[in-house]
This record gives sequence, C-alpha cells and structure tokens, in this order.
Amino acid sequence: MDRPSATARIETGYIKRQGPLTLEATDGYWRGSFQAMASPCELFMEVDEEALAWKLLQRAADEAWRIERKFSRYRDDNIIHRINNSQGRAIEVDAEVAQLVDFAQQCWQLSDGLFDITSGVLRRVWRFDGGGAIPDPAAVEALLPLVGWHRVDWSPPFLTLPDGMEIDFGGIGKEYAVDRVLLQLQKLTRKGLLVNFGGDINTNGRRGGGGVWSIGIEDPGRLNTATAVLKIGKGALATSGDARRYLQRDGRRYGHVLNPKTGWPVAHAPSSATVAANTCTEAGILATFALLHGKDAEAFLKSQEIRYWLRF
Repeated sequence: MDRPSATARIETGYIKRQGPLTLEATDGYWRGSFQAMASPCELFMEVDEEALAWKLLQRAADEAWRIERKFSRYRDDNIIHRINNSQGRAIEVDAEVAQLVDFAQQCWQLSDGLFDITSGVLRRVWRFDGGGAIPDPAAVEALLPLVGWHRVDWSPPFLTLPDGMEIDFGGIGKEYAVDRVLLQLQKLTRKGLLVNFGGDINTNGRRGGGGVWSIGIEDPGRLNTATAVLKIGKGALATSGDARRYLQRDGRRYGHVLNPKTGWPVAHAPSSATVAANTCTEAGILATFALLHGKDAEAFLKSQEIRYWLRF
C-alpha cells in the first residue's frame, strides 16, 4: 500500500463502542484507518479539508461496521444467526441479503460447486492456525452431509436450510464492503479515493502521484513484506491466499481454501492469487476461484482474460 514518506499524526478520534479512527495528513492526501472484519482498514482521500476527510472516514467506518454487524457469523443478533439456527424453518430475508444469496448461488453454479457458502461448517474440525493438527478423516466425512448448496431451498425472499446446515458470507463479505464503501463515499466527493480492507482494494482514481496508487502485494512466506508493487489508476484488486491461514504437517503446507466436495484443502493451490477487475467483489471471487482450481489456477485465470499475479 502506498505509504507517505513523512506523515503527521493529526489526532485520534474515538467512536463510542466502535473503536478508534485515526487520520494522518501527508503531501496531497489524507490517510484514515480503523479496524473492521478482523482486518486493518484504510481510506486514502485526495481532499483538502480536514473536516471532509473526517466525514469520509466516519462514513466508511459506519458502513463497514454495519455490514459486519449484519453478516458476521460470530454474532447472535443478526440475520445470519437466525438463518443458521432456523432448524429447517424458512427465513424471510431483505433485499440486501437476497442480493448476496443470489450472487453466492451464481458463484456456486459457475464454479461447478467448488464455491459453496454452506462449507463453513468444516471449520468445526479445521483450525488453520499455523500449527500441525490435521483432523481425523472420519470427522471430516461426518460433516459432508451438512455441506452443499444443492440441499438449500432458495425461493426469494425465503431461505430454508436443512437442520444443522449453515451459511457463511466470509468469502465475499469483505470485498462487498469495499465496493459499498467506495460507492457511499463518491456521493460525498468526486476527489480521488482508495479503499483498502486488509488488501482488498477499490479506487475511483487519483489525480496526484502520476495518477496512480502504489500497492504492495504481500509475500506469503514473509508477512508484512511486499513481494511486488503494483500501480493502479482505477478499479479493484483482491488477493486470496494462505499467508496467514494454513497448517504445516510433515513438510506439507495446507492452505485454508477447502474443497466443499471432499472437505479437504485444495491440493497444489497457489500460495496467493491477486486479480484486477472492475469491482472488488469480482476480483475477490476470481482470486478465490483460482485457488479452488489448484494446479490449474493459471489456466483458469488466463481463460478469464484478466490481469492477475500468482505465487506458488
């Protein structure tokens, strides 16, 4: 990510029950930051007024926190909890949830079932914490009857899960939030903006800096170290990989991307896939699809006629 060579910390504002917002000034733009979705979130703003920078940052954080509250699987007070604890009853969802369910269903169809938002139950036996604990194959096998979008009844606006099944939007939620935030902020200014949520990025462009932002692609083998620097003028980037979520056993590295049909990590998948696209949601799903294709990741990305960067 583009870092100013010399920054001046202006102040830190605290939002009640939400956590800190930080704003920094540098030559030509402001950088705001906060935490959401278990990720560091950054907002780069080519605006002049400090008051407007704070307003944009607050709007970005509010929207990110709203999406997190609504779609996090870790909460017990949202629509995801109601769906996952419905015990086979039909649950009516609103238009925003329906839009994401429709998208998830399209992704399941396009990936021939490899992308499946019901596969989150496999986390009950998999712990991608950098250790070496591999689950008993019988435990994995026992969960497979709870995985499979084909078992779900989606009759908009009603969603019915068989008892014991769950949905998890973790594979698309952060990218969706990035796109939503950028759209919200463009209602407040026409100036250059870049939204970065944990490496998932979207920008409407830049006027300074030669018209581009410099984006560092993290080295999966060395955290917080860039293996490449990309220049982006407008559009989105998303990266999927196992830099932080993996297991290591008997000299083999197991990435966190699971094949929902087998319940096991995809063999021979790249360490990371970075994709450029018009939206962060599109870039993110293509990067995930690439990992799901394992050794055929590059062939898949080439067939999409997009720009990409792979590391095995």
